[in-house]
Parts: sequence; C-alpha cells; structure tokens
Amino acid sequence: MKRIDENRAELLAKARQHIHKRLITSLDSDPMDLQDSREIQTRVQALIRVVSDQVELSLTEQEHEALTKAVMSEVSGMGPLQVLMDDPTITDILVNGPASVWVDRTGHLEKSNVRFDDEAHLRRFVDRFVGNHGKHLDSSNPAVDAKLPDGSRLHAVIPPLSPAGTAVSIRRFRQSHVSLDDLLGSSMLSPEMADTLKLAVRSRINIIFAGGAGAGKTTLLNAVSEYIPDSERIVTIEDSAELALRHHHVVSLESRQENSEGKGKHDLRALLRHALRMRADRIIVGEVRGNEVFEMLQAMNVGHDGSLSTIHANNPQQALKRIETLALLSDAQAPRQAIKDMVDAAVGLIVHVGRDVSGNRRVLSIVELLQEDGARRLEELFRYEPSKITGSEFSCLARPKFADKAVEHGIPLPSSLVELWQARE
Repeated sequence: MKRIDENRAELLAKARQHIHKRLITSLDSDPMDLQDSREIQTRVQALIRVVSDQVELSLTEQEHEALTKAVMSEVSGMGPLQVLMDDPTITDILVNGPASVWVDRTGHLEKSNVRFDDEAHLRRFVDRFVGNHGKHLDSSNPAVDAKLPDGSRLHAVIPPLSPAGTAVSIRRFRQSHVSLDDLLGSSMLSPEMADTLKLAVRSRINIIFAGGAGAGKTTLLNAVSEYIPDSERIVTIEDSAELALRHHHVVSLESRQENSEGKGKHDLRALLRHALRMRADRIIVGEVRGNEVFEMLQAMNVGHDGSLSTIHANNPQQALKRIETLALLSDAQAPRQAIKDMVDAAVGLIVHVGRDVSGNRRVLSIVELLQEDGARRLEELFRYEPSKITGSEFSCLARPKFADKAVEHGIPLPSSLVELWQARE
C-alpha cells in the first residue's frame, strides 16, 4: 500500500513539473499578469485538464486542487516551501540542498518532509526571487541576499562557496506586533525587568540589545519601543525591514544593495548620516554589524538620547568589545581611547537576551554601563538563573543609577521597583 502511495506521489510530482513547464512556455506566446492569482489559477486549471486528458491521468478532486496550488506556488508563491511559510510557529527555514529542508520551531531544529525535485528546481526557486532584486547568482557572485514579498530575508549560497550545492537560509518576518505583556506572559523577562526597561526608555537611556541569532533581540526592542512618548519623532534604519513600531511618527529607512551594474548602493552608514539631518528625537538601528557603528555612537552622543539598537554578542562585555572593534575598523581613524570614551558616553544599558536549555527566549542579564573616576564599570541590575524548583528565576542585583536621572526629570518611579530596591537595602 505504501509503495502505491509513493508511486502516486511521484506521478503527481512529474505532472506538476510538466504542467509548470508548459505554463512557462505558454507565456512567450500568451503573456499574463503573474500578480493576478485568478488569471494564473484559470490558466493552470485549463492546463491540468489538457495534460490529464493527454496522459489519461484521472485525478480526484483533492488531487486536482493540490496540483493547482502546487503549480501556482511554483509560479508566484514559495514553491515547495509554501507550506512552511504558512506555519506561524516556524521562525527559520534552512535548505541544505534539494532533499534536506530544516526548520527552526520554538528554538528547536527539526527536519521537514518538504523537498525540491532536484538541484535545478532549487536553483530556479532562488533565481526567481534574486532576479526580482536585479541580482544574479553565478560562480563570480556565489552569495546573495534578497527580500521575499512578505518581508522575510533570504540568503543563498552556491558553489564554489557551497561545494555540496545550493544552500538557502530564510529568516521569517513577523507582521504581528508582540507587546511587552506578551513577553511577560511567555516568561521571557520578569515584571521588574519590564518596569526597568520602561523607565530607561522614558528616561532617554541609550539601550543595546545583545544576543545570538534568533534570540529575540528585535522582538524585545519592538516591544520596548512602545513606551517612547508619542510626542517624539523616530527614524528607524535597517538592512531589511523587521521593526514594527506602533508609534504615530516613524520614518523608516532601509538600505539598498548595489544593482548588477554596481550602482545604487545605500548602506546603513549612509542612512545614518541622512537620519542625522532628519530632526530625529531618537534613532533606532535594527542591527549594527559594520562601520556604521561609528555614526551610531556619534548620534547617541549629540542629542539623540534614548536611541536603541541590537548587536550580535554572547554577553554584555563582548557587546561593548564588538562595538569598539567595529568602530576601530571604520575609516574614521579615531584612536582606541577616543572610541572607548565614545562608547562609554553613548551606551547606557545592555540587555543580553538568549535561549535557555529548553529553547525558550529569556532576558539573561541587564547591565548598566557606568563611569567612575574615568574608569568603566558594568553594574549588573538583573540576572536570569535556572531554578530546579520554579524552572526559572530572575534576580534583582542593584538599583540603576539612571533612576536618579528619572527623578530629576520628573519621571515617576514604578512602586514595584521602589519596593524591590528598598527590600535589598
């Protein structure tokens, strides 16, 4: 019985390939709008009837519907990956060749039963999206980034960089906004941590969210940004739009890669320079990963207090070192001590996020950067520690110094924090 099912699946796969090929060929003589799903569906269904009659293939209603969706997906959708893109629990899709497709679901990697027909099928899939951005993949340009229609990020690598064949990584884009209450509900952080971050935002403290890929840096930044006062103007800067700020005065800037002629490039560094001329109260950089960090430090030091950004780092100390290293590698040619002074003056809080052993996202540490007698000191305010009894525990270790700044500016301190600090004294 299983063998019969496999033969039937193989037969339907060949039918899909043949119908797809016939559809593409027909576009030369009879073009159609590939954005019009109804027109595509009509053409596909007509071809299915023709091909079915020619090869005497009898299809059930369910098979006919599945074949229609599969061919339409090849033309204007995500092909074999469509079923994974429709799954809201999947955060990353990782293709390690046509027969090896993995997904990240709630922090755990698992192999899916989705597959491409062959290497050529996988390459056609990649080339379709890469071509929409005016880019191409070949031996002289074997790696490329592209943005999918729903905002998700696609990164593809082909030989010679990937000798085994085409490798594709897709980071899903979440359109739904996750609030701080949602994150509290999932135990990503404690109520006291949340109140501290709210206070820091209202006090215009510059915050860096540090952690690994998929740790929840951007998710937490999104949630915290909700507490920026409505009276302020925000300029966001990203490589690929992931931020979903619920603020009525936001200007979003997105970088642009150079086209096939090597023109039209606008990187994060250029966008930061534009932002400095746009009367922004706060600047939010989706992620710093290059020499744009120097402009970001300048912005934080010249009137854009309360700015936010994320960076890849394993802990708060490494986050600071990475910021300094990236700034030193820029063409600013500033001495190391000057860079260190800029970092100390710019960064107020470092929020370290990551996943625990169960794959759950947690705020692992909140650290305040202080200067005492010209020396840098990192004061840990909160720490996450696994507990055998409760499963997790968030400990308050110190009262933040920026609480004094909040009082000076007439910002009320949350009673929950005041009680917590008094209990520690």
